[in-house]
Amino acid sequence: MNKSRVLHASSSVLDIAYETAGDPQGDAVLLLHGFPYDVRAYDEASQLLAAAGCCVIRPYLRGFGSTRFRSVDTRRSGQQAAIAHDALDLLDALALDRVLVAGYDWGGRAACILAAIWPERVAGLVSCGGYAIQDIAAAMRPLPPPAEHALWYQYYFHGERGRAGLAAHRREFCKLLWQQWSPGWHFDAQVYDQTAQSFDNPDFVEVVIHSYRHRYGLVAGDPLYEATERRLASRPAIAVPTVALYGGASGFGLPADLPAQSRFFSAGFRSELVASAGHNLPQEAPQAFAEALLSLRR
Repeated sequence: MNKSRVLHASSSVLDIAYETAGDPQGDAVLLLHGFPYDVRAYDEASQLLAAAGCCVIRPYLRGFGSTRFRSVDTRRSGQQAAIAHDALDLLDALALDRVLVAGYDWGGRAACILAAIWPERVAGLVSCGGYAIQDIAAAMRPLPPPAEHALWYQYYFHGERGRAGLAAHRREFCKLLWQQWSPGWHFDAQVYDQTAQSFDNPDFVEVVIHSYRHRYGLVAGDPLYEATERRLASRPAIAVPTVALYGGASGFGLPADLPAQSRFFSAGFRSELVASAGHNLPQEAPQAFAEALLSLRR
């Protein structure tokens, strides 16, 4: 699929860059990417969804691609509530009342938050990794050593050496994460370079560093999102039909609480293991991803 034309929508905080595909009158599908990825992760899945009659919207998250903050005074927050509010703002700007929403990594978390806090706007949810809302109060509780090892990059970002390292070596750093998180996915230089352009965003480093410090309670969030963060602290249930996809070849392994994840979903839930996929599931297994979304259409 050729790269789509980049469109823009304004919120009170951002000029949001996004791409579309498919029938503008079709079922609206919002696809939210993760870190360190961008909308290119959805190229093949978008083509499949568009062929099925959907209207696909793929925004670049804050700090990625050509999405920009509207004011130099706005905090460059990467906290979970901020990403979710950006998605909600885009729906408002595009006058979309109700959508299917899907995502992975940061985007999966934002998709879960949309479904949990604003269920009237979400017709169905596909979350790669299942229930992804952060439990910040418990974030300093140590995990088993193999899990801690996989999160090395997060701890690196807690210090100023990590900030400097990301700023100086962002492309090399993010490529290493792709390789570690999807060890069975043999992407080529062209595939990586198409996405890595998004890391040249002037706010990329600040947004990323804030994200990985806020989720451990090490820095304050933006007061604009404090009320939502308080609601998320209770880890609210998700009351929309949901498909949870898990990559069997992810460098993170499967969630430790996988057998109990269904307790967070109260309106129809099923899970599916995509054995061949790593962390970047939509790009590695676009057919399975698109089929999961299409199964939620009514």
